[in-house]
Amino acid sequence: MPQRTIRFLLVALSLLLSVGVRAQSYQEGEQYARLEPPRPVSSGTAVEVIEFFYYGCAVCYEAEPQVVRWLAGKGGDVRLLRVPAAPNERWAGFARTFYALEAIGELARLNWPLYDNHHFDGRRLDENANLLKWLSTNGVDAQRFREVRDSAAVTAKVDAAKKMLEDYGVKRVPTFVVGGRYVTSPHAAGGVAETMKVVDYLVERVKSGK
Repeated sequence: MPQRTIRFLLVALSLLLSVGVRAQSYQEGEQYARLEPPRPVSSGTAVEVIEFFYYGCAVCYEAEPQVVRWLAGKGGDVRLLRVPAAPNERWAGFARTFYALEAIGELARLNWPLYDNHHFDGRRLDENANLLKWLSTNGVDAQRFREVRDSAAVTAKVDAAKKMLEDYGVKRVPTFVVGGRYVTSPHAAGGVAETMKVVDYLVERVKSGK
């Protein structure tokens, strides 16, 4: 093989390796931050990843398919906990919807349609009348949903979500907390797709005990 060709191949390989290293070179204080003190987790041996989100958030809507794909590629060593952000009463409405759908066993089926119909179709599902009509057309007993949504159990979960938002110091959504130790977001990571790469990186840090 000619010497010039060998040099070209070596340079090309070096460039490819450097790109790969840069792609995984995330810095504390830039793409992610450390939580001090670390927060307790409830996932046992699995690495807990918390997603703080809001159905009315356009970036959360963009992130949802990527979060689902990311989670599908994980085993039992990662546990995703979704926490609806409820910093005020307007946002608390969607938090109640999330926990009510969870309680009646309809969250898995309607989580994405709720996002999609609210944002893409513009159905304004943060408005009660629109939401109840939408639920009925999707085969949900609106009366039962309303009773569960207004129950003490759902109120307690919304209050707990509000407290978590404060305890973790979350200022924007979506925000991801990994292992109770690290926090990242599209704002810090540089986009939704990059966020999931940073989350993967932080999961590995937690697994390795770093």
